Amino acid sequence: MTGTPADLDPATISEIIEMALSDHTSFAQIRDLHGLSPDQVKALMRSELAPGSYRSWRKRVRQFGDRRANYK
Repeated sequence: MTGTPADLDPATISEIIEMALSDHTSFAQIRDLHGLSPDQVKALMRSELAPGSYRSWRKRVRQFGDRRANYK
């Protein structure tokens, strides 16, 4: 299923959040499966997660991305 975050049903949103929280799923894989860009995934995460949870997730993604060439 592809589309904008507003077009997504709750089950798909839940799946995208689970994928984004996983250290084993890249933004490219989310784009291939659901058609969302990294910026759209970040916006979805910001709207669906608590503010502190979102900040923690972004910090973790940023730190791992600095250490690994192929992360998110």
